[in-house]
Amino acid sequence: MIIPSPPRSSPDSACVPAAVETLLYEFLDEQIHQASDLPELALFADLLRDMIAAGGKRIRPVLCVVGWQAVSDREPPPAVWRVAASLELFHLFALIHDDIMDASETRRGEPTAHRRLAARHPGRDDAPTLGINAAILLGDLALGWSYELLHIASPDPTGLHLNRAWPLLNALRTETLVGQYLDLVSAGPVSAAPPDTVAARRAIRYKTAKYTCERPLQLGAHLGGAGPHLLAALSSYALPLGEAFQLRDDLLGVFGAPERTGKSVLDDFREGKNTVLAATAYQRATPAQARVLRDGLGNRSLTPAEASQMRQVLTDTGAHTAVETLISQRHEQALAALDHAVMRPEAAAALRAMAAAVVTRTT
Repeated sequence: MIIPSPPRSSPDSACVPAAVETLLYEFLDEQIHQASDLPELALFADLLRDMIAAGGKRIRPVLCVVGWQAVSDREPPPAVWRVAASLELFHLFALIHDDIMDASETRRGEPTAHRRLAARHPGRDDAPTLGINAAILLGDLALGWSYELLHIASPDPTGLHLNRAWPLLNALRTETLVGQYLDLVSAGPVSAAPPDTVAARRAIRYKTAKYTCERPLQLGAHLGGAGPHLLAALSSYALPLGEAFQLRDDLLGVFGAPERTGKSVLDDFREGKNTVLAATAYQRATPAQARVLRDGLGNRSLTPAEASQMRQVLTDTGAHTAVETLISQRHEQALAALDHAVMRPEAAAALRAMAAAVVTRTT
């Protein structure tokens, strides 16, 4: 397999996502070729390929590569690229299962995997259930293939071994699953689980901040030979940045433009998602405003008009502004951590650019 490599001087450029995508497409082609007697595998591989092609920010692979370049002046070896690609395959697994749990209809502007798989069996009464069950298997396959990419990466012909990185990889998987569970148990109707900022921020820490920012960045740096001081500094940057990322995501989930975000502005309301945004509004609400939130959060039949009323409550209580302030504060914390970190200047510049992109994004 040929591993594309971006220029060392531009670790934050678009060439990192493009290189990872090329690697993933080649890996999927190999899986199909090796299992030519299993045509069903081609269906699954094509679905994963479509999810990759539909877009995505590739934050985890980019941070992994930038983490390497924070330490090393060498171009990332093949093992680093495979680790970066494995993070994206793991992310596909997480997205597929998350969409099932949230009963989401769209992802990146396209039907979710379980809906696409259900649509392949229009004549069956149990098509929705079949689609869900098949998508669970698809997610499991993406998870298994992410392990396979890691197995290929160790040992690496350049002499780089992953043994010392396995604790971080294992922590990433465990923390992500725990974070997903925290997200699940805190969601639902207000009568069952009133919005709570402490619970929301704890879920953010494990489901997003560690999984999206901290662990991928530390992985790349660890592979490059980073010591404990740099790993701690990268954590001080990544955790507030990850929180800012999720807070922005929560705002976009209810105030964003669906044609840009690729998801409905009804999903988070209907799911009853416990966000800092919803919890802040609930804490500040008048009795009448609290009633609107109670009636809407977790209501699977919520109408667009009712959702509009809920957005008005989020604005009138000052919750929207409060979350924007939190995002700015976390952004400042992340940048302050970089001021005290000793790393290669190109990587520091890339991390500053990443921080700016995270807090201002509209997709």
